Amino acid sequence: MSTFVIFLVLIVIVAFLLVVVIMVQNPKGGGLSSSFGGGGTQQLGGVKKTGDFLDKSTWALAVVLILLILASNLTISGPNESAESKALDTQENTNLPISVPTPTDDSTTDTSN
Repeated sequence: MSTFVIFLVLIVIVAFLLVVVIMVQNPKGGGLSSSFGGGGTQQLGGVKKTGDFLDKSTWALAVVLILLILASNLTISGPNESAESKALDTQENTNLPISVPTPTDDSTTDTSN
């Protein structure tokens, strides 16, 4: 497997985890953190700072995703390769023979039978 494929798999995994962490949060502050006691004095299982954990994990996954995307860009072309498109290369191979289609003269054929 190439390095780019490894980065691509890691990017997909981190993006999926980021979506899951964002979906667990409630935008009004009553998401998972309030159901585990973060919204009041009641505690369930001793979890107090679930909201802080979700916020920090969201930021951490977002930073990791951006860093993986930037690192994967470095692996697209090697250090000796040009990142420019090969289609725009102005130096063409002149050793290839050029085939020019020969015109056919249909005026000599009589089709008025």
